[in-house]
Amino acid sequence: AGVGVDNVDVDAATRRGIVVANAPESTIVSAAEQTIGLIVALARNIPQAHAALKQGRWERSRYGGIELAGKTLGVIGFGRIGQQVARRALGLAMNVVAYDPFVGRDRFRDLGVEQVETLDELLGTADVVTLHSPLTDETRCLIDRDAIERMRDGARLVNAARGALVDEEALVEAIRSGKLAGAALDVFSAEPYTGPLLELDQVVVTPHLAASTDEAQDRAGLIVAEQVVAALDGGIVTNAVNIPVVDKADLEV
Repeated sequence: AGVGVDNVDVDAATRRGIVVANAPESTIVSAAEQTIGLIVALARNIPQAHAALKQGRWERSRYGGIELAGKTLGVIGFGRIGQQVARRALGLAMNVVAYDPFVGRDRFRDLGVEQVETLDELLGTADVVTLHSPLTDETRCLIDRDAIERMRDGARLVNAARGALVDEEALVEAIRSGKLAGAALDVFSAEPYTGPLLELDQVVVTPHLAASTDEAQDRAGLIVAEQVVAALDGGIVTNAVNIPVVDKADLEV
């Protein structure tokens, strides 16, 4: 009931004739809004300042932040959610660059986003890097020690996609050393997460809330129900990820 299918053994399902379908449209807006919220919270230290004031500490000087206007946002993965994040970031007067070798140039141009040819170019350009790639064997630990080293000094990392895209140990080291100014994370390699990232004041965290809105859950339920009905009625399962989307007669052929 969402976008990712990395928690399903798609190959095994396919071998057994089981249709795997997802609900890719259901969480787009909610995930994009969560990402923007994390970016703003990270730039202005909103959660840290909130917690301090709740504890009776008025610490204006400690929690000064940065403006997002004029900063460069690097979007890794320019699919549905990445594109919606880019739209909203442009509304915040950020410069947006994006990397995705599977998206045509027209899509970048239509949205007013600069396409970069390599991941290294994006990492060396962006003040804030946000991840929106699917989790595959190729993208696991996409942001590792080498990738972090190629990021700008003082850059910030945001991940509301999949926790395993980031080498969390390397991220902890980079923040402690000052290489990165901070990170905002909604997802973790193992959940519930209880590791050292929670101890760092420069890290904003939420417990995998990207799809946790009333609207997204309603859409996901409706879309999944429609897919189940289509499968049981012999109709077209439009969101199937392991069979071609064709009508029943053609599929049998």
